[in-house]
Amino acid sequence: MSQYRRLIRFVFPHAWVLALAGVCMVVSSAFSGVSIGMIIPLVDNIIAGKKIAIPQGVILPHVMKNLIDATNALSPTELLNRMTIFVLTLWLFKNFFEFCQSYFMNDVAQRVVKDAKNIIYKKLLTLSLDFYSINPTGKLMSRITYDSSIIRDSISTGFTDLLYQPLQLLMYLGLLLIVKVYFSISWVLVFVSIVLFPLVIIPVVKIGKRLKAISRQSQDKMADITTTLHETISGIRVVKAFSMEDYEAKRFEKQNQQFYRLTMKSVKRMIVVSPITEFVGIFCVAIILWIAGKEILSGSLSAGAFLTFLASLMSLMRPIKRLTNVYSINQQAMAAASRIFEVLDMKPTVSEKEQAIELPKVKRAVRFEGVYFGYEGKDVLKDVTLELRVGEVAAFVGPSGVGKTTLVNLIPRFYDATSGRVSIDGLDIRDCTLKSLRGQIGIVTQETILFNDTVLSNIAYGSENPKIEDIEKAARIANAHAFIMEMPQGYDTVIGERGFRLSGGEKQRLAIARAVFKDPPILILDEATSQLDTESELLVQEAIDRMMKGRTVFVIAHRLSTIKHANWIYVLDDGGIVEVGSHEELIQKSGLYKRLYDMQFRDTVLR
Repeated sequence: MSQYRRLIRFVFPHAWVLALAGVCMVVSSAFSGVSIGMIIPLVDNIIAGKKIAIPQGVILPHVMKNLIDATNALSPTELLNRMTIFVLTLWLFKNFFEFCQSYFMNDVAQRVVKDAKNIIYKKLLTLSLDFYSINPTGKLMSRITYDSSIIRDSISTGFTDLLYQPLQLLMYLGLLLIVKVYFSISWVLVFVSIVLFPLVIIPVVKIGKRLKAISRQSQDKMADITTTLHETISGIRVVKAFSMEDYEAKRFEKQNQQFYRLTMKSVKRMIVVSPITEFVGIFCVAIILWIAGKEILSGSLSAGAFLTFLASLMSLMRPIKRLTNVYSINQQAMAAASRIFEVLDMKPTVSEKEQAIELPKVKRAVRFEGVYFGYEGKDVLKDVTLELRVGEVAAFVGPSGVGKTTLVNLIPRFYDATSGRVSIDGLDIRDCTLKSLRGQIGIVTQETILFNDTVLSNIAYGSENPKIEDIEKAARIANAHAFIMEMPQGYDTVIGERGFRLSGGEKQRLAIARAVFKDPPILILDEATSQLDTESELLVQEAIDRMMKGRTVFVIAHRLSTIKHANWIYVLDDGGIVEVGSHEELIQKSGLYKRLYDMQFRDTVLR
């Protein structure tokens, strides 16, 4: 219930639309009551040709007495003519207000879904990288797409009925009470109605509990399907290269079949509620009809009054059935809401302090002081201490998995050290705002991330009002201007998802141009040339060399030949720094660096 209240809070900003829907609901319910009340004059005055009889001893309100007297004074023909016009007018207005309340409630639902998607997306952007390392992209996409659509149904249908159907119930119950009091309906009929009708609720509650569990499984399976789609489409080159089309098709088909089965389980339980509640309701009506029939035959009960009572009772079935469906819909919504709230309640492991300060432009040095980092009880970095002064280049080498990338990821605070600190000009970076810190850092990685946008937008990413001359300058430094101008629309060419239309070298040079355009004083290069062919590597390396001038640079290099001119080379092994020095110094030491260098040199000669 607490989750449902939390979900309904999304409605509060749109209370004015909800209020309009509420007004329409009240008016529509009133028209429904009036239409049923017209059964009495229709049966007694027009069909039976009698006047509406008030039982002896019953004192009517003045308005009702005048209305009955005026009705009795009319001839059956005149009353029929007036009722025909009145009924048409009544149903015209009733349907108009039903349309309005439905429109406003759907508007509220769409606004809630829009807000929910925005909130989830913004929340995802605030979460730290470790969150994304354990949550597949497709699973997170499913939160925004599939789960939010279930919430929409809960508001547009479930929440609407939760407001509207109780109004209908109150109106019909009020009509029942009026007929009972002023037309001497026996207490036996009222008692039987009150006792029997609650039986409808029992099967609904039992089915609803199971429905929530099935709905949660269905939503999890949809997340798996979305993940598979994302992986397959984004990795289609690999799929085709290994001729895995049949395998991927069968994997998707299996997941789709499982989702189908869960969906049909849910559908079966949803649709079984209606016939069960209807049967119980008809059973109650049959008993009431049998009891009332005896009273009509004996002349103790007006046929018109009883039919009005019966119509009100039958009308109760619709709101009761809709309310039972609300329970089922909300059980599904709660499963979706719990998945959404899991994301919204997630706390980023890297957060900004309340009193964080702006980091001034780096002037002296970046320093690691006794830094440790680990996860799940395992240390990835151990007691790392180093200092890199402004304008110097530091290279980090070592076997795979020793923590090179983790180390440089601590500088922009993608992760925080578990102990020790990273400082810039003596300021602990955890005391600085993330925007001012990351605004001074440019990153180029081996996995080039580009967006399905123009070349211009990709290079100027993060800039609100970029100048074309600055973009072209960055592209020239990155050796990218020439191939950009050969593209169909030049800088206005859309490059496709993840730069699908570009070669590996072209993507990398665009990434370098993006970093150059940002003009950061600190530069991180994470194996930026490791996946390129020789010609592309030469062009990219030339661009990198130009970009590095005057910057403080952290380099992770797969090819050791590219870092010979670094001021400092740090050799990592088992999470710690085991060697440090220039290229010549480390070669002379005959340690791990020389072994790695000799291995690469031998492989190059063999090739």
